[in-house]
Amino acid sequence: MKPWRKRLLRVIEGGETSFDRAKLFLKVRHRLLSPVRVLPYRGHGTSTEVRVVGRVLEEKVISEPTIHDTRIQNLRAMAGRFLSAEVPGARVKMSFEGDMRTVAADDEGFFEAALRPRVLVADDREWHDVDFELLWPKAKAQDGVRTTGQVMIPGRGPGGASFGVISDIDDTILRSEVTRGLTMLRLLLFSNAHTRLPFEGVAAFYRALYSGSGEERNPIFYVSTGPWNLYDLLEDFLEIQSIPAGPIFLRDWAGLKDVLRGMDHRRHKLGVIRSLMDAHVDLPFVLVGDSGQEDAETYAQVAREFPGRVLAVYIRDIRRKGRSGVVNEIAEEVRGLGIPMLLVDDTVAAAEHAASVGLIDAAFLPAVREGREEDVQAPLLPWEMP
Repeated sequence: MKPWRKRLLRVIEGGETSFDRAKLFLKVRHRLLSPVRVLPYRGHGTSTEVRVVGRVLEEKVISEPTIHDTRIQNLRAMAGRFLSAEVPGARVKMSFEGDMRTVAADDEGFFEAALRPRVLVADDREWHDVDFELLWPKAKAQDGVRTTGQVMIPGRGPGGASFGVISDIDDTILRSEVTRGLTMLRLLLFSNAHTRLPFEGVAAFYRALYSGSGEERNPIFYVSTGPWNLYDLLEDFLEIQSIPAGPIFLRDWAGLKDVLRGMDHRRHKLGVIRSLMDAHVDLPFVLVGDSGQEDAETYAQVAREFPGRVLAVYIRDIRRKGRSGVVNEIAEEVRGLGIPMLLVDDTVAAAEHAASVGLIDAAFLPAVREGREEDVQAPLLPWEMP
């Protein structure tokens, strides 16, 4: 980074931090603070340690989306997500299976912690509750702020997990058009979780990966360079489309600061994937992405860094000019490591290969093909719907 950018970035960050903390101090002192909420994100871990993350914000109610919402309603909801007021320095207490931690949120209201259960964690389910309590600050007429989040602990043995899945989101499971700026912006601003569209057959394919041989519970982790402000939209999208739930990893949206730093999509994804590999050392992984950005390069680096831990790589070809040739060259390199890496036209091709190498039961293939045919009939943009 150029020296002038570093200096400007320090000035902006310092001024923003001072302003946010002064504003919070005045709100608390004069009892002007809006109701505060703790927003836990889905965590993950093992029977010996779980990792939880969340954010503390002043309450801004966003109504539940419906398929009938207008473009103006969707725009207001999106504005509410990005105009939410973080609570810097908030203190949150977390409890999980006998362990308890109190942490302070950072300047953007984010907090995270590792919890180590003191009792044996039940292995008959993958999702477990974590309790959260806001200790400070508390708004006027707001007594106790408590909520419950969830962490995913993959089971092992019969009925457990034989592998994990790490998947990109934009243009891999969700039609985002990230290579077409104006279309991407219109989709972001004027649609919601009901009107955003999946890629053809994705839901059935991911359900097949989740089930593996048919009786497994293989965890799926979703990684994106999108901002945390979109978390609720993505969580709702997975549920509406019947795509298996899993922890979603996004990044802090910093506006001008991102421009000054230079957004490094690959570094963000690599950091998340490395942490997942380190947290679940007994699991190999299937990696799924698209050819639009640098998923192929990222996954190839993961394959090199974690030998024996990558079972297969599937890259959806979104036909971006010049990328197919690059991805094919990378695929040749990865195949030289003994790992199948495929550039596929659609989800069916990926599912057929996964079935051929035993990652999924072939009995799931008709559902994937049927899902592709159903999804391909949907229009790309919500405002094109009749």
